[in-house]
Amino acid sequence: MILSKIKDTISNLSGKGGTIDYLYTSLKYNVASFLGAVWSEEHYAKWFYKLYTGKDLNLENPKYFDEKVWWLKLNNRDPMLTVCSDKYAVRDYVKDCGYEDILIPQLDVLIDIRQLDVSKYHEEVVIKCNHNSGGHIFYDPKNPMSDSQLRMAKKRLKYIFNHNAFVLSHEWNYKNIDRKIVVEKIIRDKNGNLPLDYKFMCFDGEPKLLFLDVGVMNADSTYNHDYPRNIYDMQFNLLPVYETRPNSDGKIEKPENFERMVEIARKLSEPFPFCRVDLYNVDGKVYFGEITFYHGGGCNKIEPEEWDLKMGSWIDINSPKIIKK
Repeated sequence: MILSKIKDTISNLSGKGGTIDYLYTSLKYNVASFLGAVWSEEHYAKWFYKLYTGKDLNLENPKYFDEKVWWLKLNNRDPMLTVCSDKYAVRDYVKDCGYEDILIPQLDVLIDIRQLDVSKYHEEVVIKCNHNSGGHIFYDPKNPMSDSQLRMAKKRLKYIFNHNAFVLSHEWNYKNIDRKIVVEKIIRDKNGNLPLDYKFMCFDGEPKLLFLDVGVMNADSTYNHDYPRNIYDMQFNLLPVYETRPNSDGKIEKPENFERMVEIARKLSEPFPFCRVDLYNVDGKVYFGEITFYHGGGCNKIEPEEWDLKMGSWIDINSPKIIKK
């Protein structure tokens, strides 16, 4: 598909910040906004999936994991999806589930980027919008940004704040979030390392797979585009499954309190036919990351095919937990 190749070429040139990255992001948003306005949701979904994967999307009789994810995108309108996708509002949900102790300290909640004053923070923080993913500002008072770096970071954050995350991938859960900017403490282990990302894939309230992302952030808090991913079962056995990214080198030990992480993922995912619960483990202390309902935007590469089908079979599109639009 020629358009897909053009997209990949431009994408490879972007992703490094600066003008090209900004122009690419703007182009994607504007094209998606126009097509979303003139096409039906189903037409847009099939076009988008083809663009990003090169494959046809079967919404009439979905069997594969991504097909089921897209079906949920277009059909499930449970209001709790919005609550739990909001990086501010979800904290109350986590508290209500009895896990207030796993919340990362949130130092500020702002409604305008002009309210942001980084000089008031005396520890490492991450500054992000509550209504999407990506575009974070990492600020370390021991190694402060230059004025020009801070202006660029604020400009990028303002752009993200002013745009609806629903538009590109049609993830309805982001569409109606009341936008805010949140500031959270950065957590590190006893050796000063940023934690690994434990992403529990939960089906009808049962964690079945762990996607463990290694080295998502570099030591200087910049994003690592080439981080690896391992997939485990709930006994922390490494599985022969590939999902978009290669496995990491070397053996990773089962973390302390892993069983509690599984328990937390089970409880938080209980109301939903499918979701991903992201947790961190810092020297045995568990922290909450986020709840994601459409892993990878529903544009993933899962191998071997039998696992793609197996993961798809675990999503019940006839579940009573689905609230139809």
